[in-house]
Amino acid sequence: MKKFLTLGLAVIITLVATATAPPPASAQSAGLVSSIINRMERNRRDLRSLRSSISMEKYDARIKDTDKRVGTLLYIPGTGKSQAVRVDWRSPQETLAVVDGEYTLLRQRMKLAYKGNANSSQNKVSGVLGFGMNVSQAQLKAAYDTQYLGEESLWGGVQTSHLKLVPKGKAGYSYAEVWVDGSGMPVQTKVVEKNGDATTVRLMDVQRNVQLSKGDFKLELGSDIKIVRG
Repeated sequence: MKKFLTLGLAVIITLVATATAPPPASAQSAGLVSSIINRMERNRRDLRSLRSSISMEKYDARIKDTDKRVGTLLYIPGTGKSQAVRVDWRSPQETLAVVDGEYTLLRQRMKLAYKGNANSSQNKVSGVLGFGMNVSQAQLKAAYDTQYLGEESLWGGVQTSHLKLVPKGKAGYSYAEVWVDGSGMPVQTKVVEKNGDATTVRLMDVQRNVQLSKGDFKLELGSDIKIVRG
């Protein structure tokens, strides 16, 4: 089963001009990273819900091909059964929902729905969104070597701060890159696998703390849909 969603860490950097000479590059970088992590923590605490457009590009290093898709995202952060996610992809048309500790992947044209535990190895959504939105300041510092890569303008003219996160211990990927806008919201994340595969996800038209309920995430499956347990 594919990885359907990868989101980044919510961080922002503020640069303050001073009249003193700049510190050495290593100290300067450490200060920038510390500022970013502090902003990420505030965003994590304040975020209650999210609605946005979403695009995803998956690069296959073996065949050197990229699969692209677009859709909409609904998200309520949390742990365990309190977390809720819904992604409605337009092409190919399919819906992924995570609610009450279970994921459902509906492929309407095929009349198939895959269901399983949200924490299973086949479902990457909860773990990836946890990485992007629910990682605490202490967890981030303990788990990653973080590098500040600079300020960048993404397509659409969105100004962002760019980070690279390298896992300190064992992980299923080599590293991640995260871009965040001026509000502290992650708008793009790239995860690079050990085999060179990469997944890049972009959020557009982000609406924070909108009114959402668990009912917005539940899928009604007709009697014609075959359910496959994962």
